[in-house]
Amino acid sequence: MLKIYNSLSRNKQTFTPIEANKVRMYVCGMTVYDFCHLGHARVMVVFDMVSRWFRSSGYDVTYVRNITDIDDKIIKRANENGETIDVLTQRFIDAMDEDFAKLGVESPAFQPRATQHIDGMIAMISALIEKGHAYQATNGDVFYSVRSFANYGKLSGKSLDDLRAGERVEVDTFKKDAMDFVLWKSVKPNEPNWDSPWGKGRPGWHIECSVMSAHHLGAHFDIHGGGQDLQFPHHENEIAQSEATHSCQMANTWMHNGFVRVDDEKMSKSLGNFFTIREVLKKYDAEVVRFFILRAHYRSPLNYSDVHLDDAKASLTRLYTALRGHKVSANTIGWNEPYAARFKAAMDDDFNTPEAVAVLFDLANEVNKTQSMAVASLLKSLGAVVGLLQRNADEFLQGIQPTSDLSKLPADDVLIQDKIVERLIAKDAKNFAEADHIRKELADAGIILEDTPQGTTWRRA
Repeated sequence: MLKIYNSLSRNKQTFTPIEANKVRMYVCGMTVYDFCHLGHARVMVVFDMVSRWFRSSGYDVTYVRNITDIDDKIIKRANENGETIDVLTQRFIDAMDEDFAKLGVESPAFQPRATQHIDGMIAMISALIEKGHAYQATNGDVFYSVRSFANYGKLSGKSLDDLRAGERVEVDTFKKDAMDFVLWKSVKPNEPNWDSPWGKGRPGWHIECSVMSAHHLGAHFDIHGGGQDLQFPHHENEIAQSEATHSCQMANTWMHNGFVRVDDEKMSKSLGNFFTIREVLKKYDAEVVRFFILRAHYRSPLNYSDVHLDDAKASLTRLYTALRGHKVSANTIGWNEPYAARFKAAMDDDFNTPEAVAVLFDLANEVNKTQSMAVASLLKSLGAVVGLLQRNADEFLQGIQPTSDLSKLPADDVLIQDKIVERLIAKDAKNFAEADHIRKELADAGIILEDTPQGTTWRRA
């Protein structure tokens, strides 16, 4: 039985769907004013893995991941660039989709944008005012009254007074309480705005997820996910808004993935250790990055460094090396098979991907010993469950990107093939000294040759 660590209860709980065999899951997505960074990559890969495992377990999954396309940072960046918000956000949405596709992240069932749900936000704010949970201040902004919601703080596990003392809160003389947060911002110069009962303006950040999740999944759904940094105040505020509006629990299970650290320090622009996905993919294969993320447990900190990425590359190379020469594809998995049963037990234990990856290595060792096509097929099939090992082994080992036109090999690859032919000619002529010289020349350049009954193959060291 699948157990998930619930941030709301602070323990592992057996997952019981609201509707039999169906999972409704909402994950907070990107604010699109810049390229996505490694922290975003982790969120997307983690919840892609979660969605894949639910489907492999026989569930019908409705996965919703929003896009924030109206926000203070977006407005500021568009004004700095002298472009419209629509142009700015579409450019970075396209870049986001491209980055995530490279990482093997499948598209969610729905990817709503905040600006598509303004009417729903106005309706929810109106309902909150009517129920006494929100008020319009003298400056025209509408605020949520946190003290009107008795359970505020239940996700973070602190009382409102503790939160007020321990968190840096916005100082605003128009609020009734310093912890109150904005639902609707009154119009300001050079900002997009919409008509509302409180005058022209735009929504605050927190309200959008309450509205979009309810629109696509209903007021009460199974799982809400996101990065650990969103637990407070964003997710706490979502709960307050949604549950005060609908008078029911918002999500049964709250999941939060751990932070990304760089050389044991929290990734931060201010520390100068901030990496976009695009920067990382210039140096490392996208599947290596996905493997690096998945071999750590999703709730643990993830420490990024070249050493760890190099190790992930070497480890993934071991798995692909076991698959070399086996023309197998992902097939239906018999979960009673011992390796598969271990893999399933790991994934059912709060998505324990480190243990699941260990099963893959045990399978690779078995393939290397037995050369069994059945075991190789199981290795590839279990890899597919978490979005790994689906490329041609030779292509991965030779460093060919999956999007490459294989009919047009890079110049370096052509030279390698030419050297292999020269070596074969030398061997046929029994000029073994020359053949050994060519092998060493390639090895010095980081190219490893392997002679097999089917011919000579190569991979990058």
